[in-house]
Amino acid sequence: MSLSADNPIHDVAIVGLGPVGAIFANLLAKAGLRVAIVERVADIYDKPRAITLDHEALRVLQAIGLGDFMEQAIAPHNGSHYLGVDGEIIKIFDPMPPPFPLGWIPNVTFVQPDVEQALRDKLADYPHADIFLAATGVALQQDDGAVMLTARRESGEEFLIRARYLVGCDGANSFVRKQLGIGLDDLAFDEWWMVVDTLTSDPARRPARSFQYCWPSRPGTFVPGPRNLRRWEIKLLPGEDPEAAGAPDNVVKLLKGFTDISDLTIWRSAVYRFHALLGRRWRDRRVLLMGDAVHQTPPFLGQGLCAGIRDAVNLAWKLRLVLRGDADETLLDSYEIERKPHVRAVVASAKEFGKIIGELDPVAAAERDLRLRAELKAGTAETIRQKFIPDLVTGLIARDAALAGRLFVQPHVRAPDGRTCRLERSAAAGIRDRDDGGGADGVAVGCVRCRLAASVRRARRHRHIRRKSRYQRNADRDRTRQFVRGLDAAA
Repeated sequence: MSLSADNPIHDVAIVGLGPVGAIFANLLAKAGLRVAIVERVADIYDKPRAITLDHEALRVLQAIGLGDFMEQAIAPHNGSHYLGVDGEIIKIFDPMPPPFPLGWIPNVTFVQPDVEQALRDKLADYPHADIFLAATGVALQQDDGAVMLTARRESGEEFLIRARYLVGCDGANSFVRKQLGIGLDDLAFDEWWMVVDTLTSDPARRPARSFQYCWPSRPGTFVPGPRNLRRWEIKLLPGEDPEAAGAPDNVVKLLKGFTDISDLTIWRSAVYRFHALLGRRWRDRRVLLMGDAVHQTPPFLGQGLCAGIRDAVNLAWKLRLVLRGDADETLLDSYEIERKPHVRAVVASAKEFGKIIGELDPVAAAERDLRLRAELKAGTAETIRQKFIPDLVTGLIARDAALAGRLFVQPHVRAPDGRTCRLERSAAAGIRDRDDGGGADGVAVGCVRCRLAASVRRARRHRHIRRKSRYQRNADRDRTRQFVRGLDAAA
């Protein structure tokens, strides 16, 4: 059967409505694309997963329209102290000092189920977003024109979804990846850890920063979350049974090894296998992978979810251009070219920190402590977490430009009425697309942000900005300077 027969078709089918799939779906739906999302379970996952986000992720959530929500949903991540065998500091991560380049606190904590619910609520506002909960993908096939996904409801009823492209956001055990026969490269990290979320009745009882307990006897992590959420991550030792370790009485026993629990109520817990894996291919013609479906990282840099969000924002604008006929489909090849090396570098750093924390050999741990303390004392240790997140080095970047591959800033700007807001919110409010010939720059007149909008539109007409990206990719330096002068004038 030809999959490109003339009958109703979605622009993009998405398998998986976790946070990455929900963000990706929102980006596409906001761009006016018709999307279909298939999610295996009806309810939002209720076990502890991500607890940290960075300013790149917050900027994407802002672009979706959840900026105000996130302002109320996050708490600053106040850095981490690594404690050695003797309980003294061996390594420090401090918060990035202001001014904040992307307009958001660089590292924050959040409650994942709350954000997932907000993403689903936002997605429900789009009439061209079809959501199929409690439905599992069972087969897919593709030809030159479309992809057909066969899905099965809990009742056993099967239905078909046809789409021009399909993206697998379906997690570590990805059905889509397995259907494509794409393997994962093992980047040599494999450990079992317990994650415990607790609620405290005394929020001031513990320091408002994270601690990494680099103890060979039992490595662990403490992360203070928003409001009264407090998290511990505890490494399982060789020979311990992961299934037995997750029993409620054992959770209490292990938690007591790190803190007095008299003020704590255990909210939820889970035992996870922390991996470092990278997909060998990210695309098979009209089917692509993102998030945990194609890469998995240990959590010690707080970048697992952030990496998936970068995938989503990277691919969303490219699919939009291809589907609207404004770019050739070979543009989609740049997705893997740009994201894969970036993910590999982030995973390498996360592994390094995981090995520091999780060292079980007392002799090696003592040597580690001496080395790291010496680096800290000499001032040679990097103490800003965001410095370990690289720029883009491959793909659609102008390598000869001074800012090639770097994130473009998002300052706060002041409107005529005296209010301040982030640049992209201001620009979005000022830009007006017009087809009636009512103004060359297509902006409302009479406010500061309109001058910015006009600069952006002029730059796009000159092909100065070739993509809606968070990265600076300008090859023409004269036009770059002109554009930056326009930003300065607007701000």
